[in-house]
Amino acid sequence: MLREDGAPGHGHPHPDPHPHPHGRLRPAGAGGTVTIEQKVLARNDLLAERNRMWMSDRGVVAVNLMSSPGAGKTTLLERAVTDLGGRRPVAVVEGDQETRLDADRIRRTGCAVVQVNTGAGCHLDAEMMRDALTALSPAEGSLLMVENVGNLVCPALFDLGERSKVVIISVTEGTDKPLKYPYMFAAADLILINKSDLLPHVDFDVEQCERHARSVNPDVRVLTVSATTGEGLAHWYDWLAEQR
Repeated sequence: MLREDGAPGHGHPHPDPHPHPHGRLRPAGAGGTVTIEQKVLARNDLLAERNRMWMSDRGVVAVNLMSSPGAGKTTLLERAVTDLGGRRPVAVVEGDQETRLDADRIRRTGCAVVQVNTGAGCHLDAEMMRDALTALSPAEGSLLMVENVGNLVCPALFDLGERSKVVIISVTEGTDKPLKYPYMFAAADLILINKSDLLPHVDFDVEQCERHARSVNPDVRVLTVSATTGEGLAHWYDWLAEQR
């Protein structure tokens, strides 16, 4: 379902409003809930594969950016779409529960962007991604950057049809985040440790965070970056250039 401003909204009902695993305890005999969760995830995976094929046919490469709220996803995106201008067509899907604030920020850079508002939903899913692709119609060969809803649990469970998953953690968060949210970090193809310019002012151990991340994802690549100073961004852009 499209919003009045042309951006996709959260158009499909959830039987539960969150019919997927959230780690909650279930009473004996709650197999019906598990069945619903399995069906929702299976349907999502089917739609995600269709999205993947649609993008592959057009040479569009989607990168799913995930983090907790406030880790700096939007600021990194603003800088990236500006710095990468001219190298490759770039488009952005912005996911938030409400408002168009982030999409407005990206739009001011001149980049094509569509906002997806999920309402009570805590993540984007493949159906929302399909609607976003229809509304955005990214150019052939585009790099499609997807800013997921700020959440370190649910976005990792739902395939959108993306090529790669990037998890962003800021140095203002705890060093132990990869241990507390292992599924998210295990799903990552790349981890960006953001806001490195604040390291002198916070208690954050970059090397320890990397060790924690590799304890759940031994082969993951980890880069330390700052959207403010530009530290490490060239390495991130090189990684993005490899996503084809």
